[in-house]
Amino acid sequence: MKYLAWGLGVLALIAVVLLATERLASERIEVVELHAIDVSGEEVTTRLWVADHEGKQYLRVGADGSGWFSRIQARPAVKVTRGGKTMSFTAIPDPSKSKVINEIMQEKYSWGDTIIGKMVGERTGSIPIELRPSLN
Repeated sequence: MKYLAWGLGVLALIAVVLLATERLASERIEVVELHAIDVSGEEVTTRLWVADHEGKQYLRVGADGSGWFSRIQARPAVKVTRGGKTMSFTAIPDPSKSKVINEIMQEKYSWGDTIIGKMVGERTGSIPIELRPSLN
């Protein structure tokens, strides 16, 4: 019984360390808030990394997708809060920029990008999302 409790304690410690590492890796550099509308019409806020390239802002989704990506595919009109300022955008997937946006994200987020990449899968096939400013 003593060994079982010890083993469970070790597993719990590993889980806590992994969660803390993920949080530190994902939140230590710039994070923006994406405000997208779900199928029920409710706003859902997701914290994401952002990359700047040639005067444009990009988000990135893994090849396997995510809930926030599904929301913007269904309704590409979004708002993004960056540096305390919220602006309206149209979210446009641009797979042709995958290599350069992956490089920019790796440079900007360094070891955090590497760790998150290992946790969620390869960056191969990731899709950059251009945030095109809306006029409204």
